[in-house]
Amino acid sequence: MSVVPADVLPGGALAAQEPAAGAAELGPRARLWPSLAAVYRAQLSRARVARIPLLFVATFQSVGIMILMRGVVDDGAEAQAVVAGSSVLVVAFVALNLLAQYFGHLRASGGLDHYATLPVPPAAVVLGAAGAYASFTVPGTVVTAVFGCVLFGLPLAHLWILVAVIPLAGAALAGLGAALGLLAPRPELATLLGQLGMSAALLLGVLPADRMPGFVRFARDLLPSTYGVEAFARTFGPDPDWVFVLGDLAVCAAVGVVSLAVATWAYRRAAVR
Repeated sequence: MSVVPADVLPGGALAAQEPAAGAAELGPRARLWPSLAAVYRAQLSRARVARIPLLFVATFQSVGIMILMRGVVDDGAEAQAVVAGSSVLVVAFVALNLLAQYFGHLRASGGLDHYATLPVPPAAVVLGAAGAYASFTVPGTVVTAVFGCVLFGLPLAHLWILVAVIPLAGAALAGLGAALGLLAPRPELATLLGQLGMSAALLLGVLPADRMPGFVRFARDLLPSTYGVEAFARTFGPDPDWVFVLGDLAVCAAVGVVSLAVATWAYRRAAVR
């Protein structure tokens, strides 16, 4: 058998190595903000029908807690804590509990493979889903806050602070919920962790801090939603200290950035497995 150099053959190996004329090139990777907007709209449309009944459950739960606490707590600081905690509890129910269940189910069912094939950054998937779930908390939180103020005789003048409290507390809790769902090895465990997180937000956020033991108050300080509750509760006073309100919101925002970054890392870790 004779050996002939490949370069003397027409259309041989060397010619095959050259790119074909008119071959299509891969397009650039999608940018973060357009990808985030696309994922957000898709998640919002997908979850609208399934999550609205659960939002009614979350609102009814918070309203029921305030009615029960009306005969237990006194007016003043305790009433402010109950109303603020019950309002943020709606955010915890949806952004923490339901998002942990969603990502836990998505990981177990192989749904992450679908997102892994899309040319979108991992942060867009996490932030888009978190933003969509947090958006569902707006009506329930506002209704709970207004009902609580009327029930306990608190002023309605500063309810505009919810414009900052809902997204910041929602980001912190949604990041935590997404991380729990993505890191849990089984969807049942993700559901359990989401339920425990919501229970912690209920017990540590609604009950007045002055009536808690010292170690429980320390655990309360570790809960991301606590700073949203504190910021909201401070605005019920006759002369709110806006420096402390902004400080609580800043802490809530910092926790939100960290929790969403952890959730993005957990998404990358779960998507490559």
